[in-house]
Amino acid sequence: MNQSEYAAYYKTQLESALQFQDFVVECCYHILRMPISLYGSKLYQQNIGESLSGVEIKHDKNYCKTGNLYIEIAEKARPRQGDYAASGIYRSDNSWLYIIGDYDTLFAFSKKLLICIHQTGRHRELEIATKTSKGYLLPHLDAIKYAAVIMKPNAKEKIEKTILTMDQMASEMFRSMLSAKSTQQMLEFT
Repeated sequence: MNQSEYAAYYKTQLESALQFQDFVVECCYHILRMPISLYGSKLYQQNIGESLSGVEIKHDKNYCKTGNLYIEIAEKARPRQGDYAASGIYRSDNSWLYIIGDYDTLFAFSKKLLICIHQTGRHRELEIATKTSKGYLLPHLDAIKYAAVIMKPNAKEKIEKTILTMDQMASEMFRSMLSAKSTQQMLEFT
């Protein structure tokens, strides 16, 4: 892919991502009653995070086809030689909550839990075709197991897991994290 083709691809992807972010903001407000204020400028996004509330939003367009969530761990601004920069769950910013999915199903995870899951080494890592992102695949059953909240905005049932308060959400994330750590400990003994 040459530079002009990549520029056009990037522009299309960016607009799609922004539209999906708006959709997730609406879902979180109307379904969970959780407002999310997104930062629009690169200055705030790069120095603070994607949102004032510490929420990172990712659109996984392939989730319905593959049954896996692609959890980003590193990226490049454009295809080039050289190292990747930490991103996604490893980005050093104010993010604590990672919401990922598609227009039918949204999963909310603790960012720290996704890091713990990655560090177990149990999930396949890959680089996307444009060579601008690296991540790991989180299978559907693991996503259900570890998600703090699962929203189904286009389904008859709006919420698969219901968390009524932030305390309950924190408790659910802690239980999921303990489960992930015990899985990691079991792997270390084998």
